[in-house]
Amino acid sequence: MDAKIRLYVEHPLGAGQSVPLDRGQAHYLFGVMRQAVGAPVLLFDGHNGEWLGRVVEAGKRGGVIECEQQTRPLQMPPDLWLCFAPIKKARTDFIVEKAAEMGAARIVPMQTEFTNSGRIQRDRLQAHAVEAAEQCGGTYVPEVAELARFGRLIDRWDPARRIMFCDETLATAPKALTLAGAGPWAIFIGPEGGFSDREREKLHKMEAATAVSLGPRILRADTAAVAAMTLWQQALGDWA
Repeated sequence: MDAKIRLYVEHPLGAGQSVPLDRGQAHYLFGVMRQAVGAPVLLFDGHNGEWLGRVVEAGKRGGVIECEQQTRPLQMPPDLWLCFAPIKKARTDFIVEKAAEMGAARIVPMQTEFTNSGRIQRDRLQAHAVEAAEQCGGTYVPEVAELARFGRLIDRWDPARRIMFCDETLATAPKALTLAGAGPWAIFIGPEGGFSDREREKLHKMEAATAVSLGPRILRADTAAVAAMTLWQQALGDWA
């Protein structure tokens, strides 16, 4: 198989299926990557795995790819959410990209007391998740949720979903990471100023939450997200 380009499409995939390309995809495929009719392209839709297709129509504003054969089945990530407080634009983008690459099933930006960014561009962040999945070989794209207030998120929390709460106050007294229990989980990462005392207290009182240290140094929020996902994946995820 000589296909090197992967595209996420919002169209069902299957043998013989014709898949239309939108204007942005056509520009990338034919204008940027200089592909033409007959070019092989790998497609995935988040439901039907990865498929090898061939370009059958190519234009400046659109195109069509015809599916030939499935190359990989759908590989779902673990049932893990990454809940984080948005920070500066580029570093928020980084968190979303790495969460998609590392196997988050859902990405939840949350507004905490010390969150500096009061809004997000969800469509832009979702596009970053798509690009990350295209580049890392994933067959699933995690949903980026709308910005949720911390208090409302906690008040409505399903106790069946365990929380790995990264508590920066434990940095001076790190303990060995102990996580147990299969099933749905979430990782909570605070903003640059950390969680407030009130937020930390709420998390510590939750039976579903486990407070963990990420080492003897306080990490930047984007570094903490990558470190936490690595630890969780090694302990309970599909890296174990």
